[in-house]
Amino acid sequence: MSQRELAARAGMTNGAVSMIEQNKTSPSVSSLKSLLDAVQTPLSEFFSEVEDAGTPKYFYTADEFIELSPQDMGLGKGASRVSLRQLGNASSHSLQVLHETYPPGADTGEKMLSHQAEEAGVVIAGIIEITVGDQVRVLNRGDGYLFDSRLPHKFRNIGDQDCVIISACTPPTF
Repeated sequence: MSQRELAARAGMTNGAVSMIEQNKTSPSVSSLKSLLDAVQTPLSEFFSEVEDAGTPKYFYTADEFIELSPQDMGLGKGASRVSLRQLGNASSHSLQVLHETYPPGADTGEKMLSHQAEEAGVVIAGIIEITVGDQVRVLNRGDGYLFDSRLPHKFRNIGDQDCVIISACTPPTF
């Protein structure tokens, strides 16, 4: 792909892409996301370590999870305190598994989320209010959810302690 084609796909000027390519400027997070979207590369893949193709990895310690940045993924300011830790390199698999932590009052932002996937999860600790379409539910420890992620949705911790969720998404979204 040419530099001009990349710039057009990313909605950027050719000059901006050229400056980034020559290390004369660093892209903003939104510019980086636009460039990665243009080449169909998720942020998590861009920032993750490459797994050795010759040796499959089946097990991960807690410190090997990949911390994803909610704001880099386009979530709102309310999501800045949310921790999304990904198990392994989602680009190498058809399933993305996340360990999510929402401090009291944290949410996924004012804007409802929508993406091409299916999403499921189980609340491990705390409580969470989840909106899917026009339905709103409060889930407690042990409760779960499963929905088509193309439906507008959002998450909000309405409790007074951290809410921890183990979730899965297919295909990987971030």
